Amino acid sequence: MTAPENEGRRARPGMRAQAPVLAAVALGGAAGATARYAATLGWPTPAGAFPWTVLGVNVAGCAAIGVLMVIVTEVRTAHPLARPFLGTGVLGGFTTFSTYAVDVRDLLDGGHQAAGAACLVATPVAALAAVWTAAAATRRVLVRRHP
Repeated sequence: MTAPENEGRRARPGMRAQAPVLAAVALGGAAGATARYAATLGWPTPAGAFPWTVLGVNVAGCAAIGVLMVIVTEVRTAHPLARPFLGTGVLGGFTTFSTYAVDVRDLLDGGHQAAGAACLVATPVAALAAVWTAAAATRRVLVRRHP
């Protein structure tokens, strides 16, 4: 590329520089996915039933993401690997869009249209509400503690 074509582009760090971030995401993701799997083993969803466990995991994980993001972006300077490990890794592995999508498909294909439609709508609405509510509540609590 000529110099004008490179203007405005950021240099991409090499793989060696990204190795700690990749390791943090991988370790966090393994922990989060393991916790989610344990939840589904502890509270399995019978065939054709509404997937309450997956909904609960997604809502809890999104609420935790709301709290985490306020703390690491607005309140204190976090270690550079805290957000990749906790946010992308642990909470990204804990929450699950793929299982949600499969649950909706299975419910609809199994003739459980009401449960499938409810899951299709309830999960993203509840997850977004959880992020917003948790972030707002965290901000309110932290403002009271540190006016």
